[in-house]
Amino acid sequence: MQTISVVSLNLWNRFGPWEARREALRVGLDTVEPDLVGVQELVVAPGFDQGSELCRGAYHVAFSPAHRAEDVEIGNGLFSRFPILSHETVVLPSGEGNDGHDRRVLLAARVATPWGELPFFCTHLSWRLDQGHVRTKQVRAIADFVESYAPSREGLSPILVGDFNAEPDSDEIRFLKGLTGLGGRCVFFQDAFGTRGHGDGTTYSTRNPFAEPMREPDRRIDYVFVRGHDDPSRHGDVLTSRVCFDEAHEGTFPTDHFG
Repeated sequence: MQTISVVSLNLWNRFGPWEARREALRVGLDTVEPDLVGVQELVVAPGFDQGSELCRGAYHVAFSPAHRAEDVEIGNGLFSRFPILSHETVVLPSGEGNDGHDRRVLLAARVATPWGELPFFCTHLSWRLDQGHVRTKQVRAIADFVESYAPSREGLSPILVGDFNAEPDSDEIRFLKGLTGLGGRCVFFQDAFGTRGHGDGTTYSTRNPFAEPMREPDRRIDYVFVRGHDDPSRHGDVLTSRVCFDEAHEGTFPTDHFG
């Protein structure tokens, strides 16, 4: 059986005790051994490349900046065991009155797997609890771009990961799962954890001391999706899914999210 293991993980910028977190993240990568990792809040600055520090040559790395503050860039990234053939950045709709301070993007990449070219996408949607109306615009833009980048009846099933800042029963996620068209056409992506998940699925938890000060409800907001297909000989099946990067290493959690 041809299998690929995929992780989505918000790296939480360089906040908190970065050196200790870096070690916890490295241990997590060594333990889980994913083939593809879509990351959010990846930082690149003069003299500091967060992806290179974490991967240590074990992965190919692609970066799509979303924000720039002076000489520091923050955005989405891809760590891949397989060669990355190309990647680009797609700007998503943003909330009204944000003046570019909540710029959100989609990283789109083509990865050379042993079984063919795999389209891979990573995103990080607007975060405020009352911005569901913004996130619905963002997921519709993502679905449209994925279809143009990787047409439904061609090649391997695209994989879409990210911090969607939305719970499974939100309109944003229901749209991706084919449960609503949001007033337009429907799409269908398999929610990996919803399909084959083990455990409660929480990825933003007050059990994590880095998340606890935000006083937000425990919920699942990080996802791995595989676009469905009407040809069972070519679509990607979800075999298993679980939460990862959810334990402290020597007293320090890897980030404020679980993977």
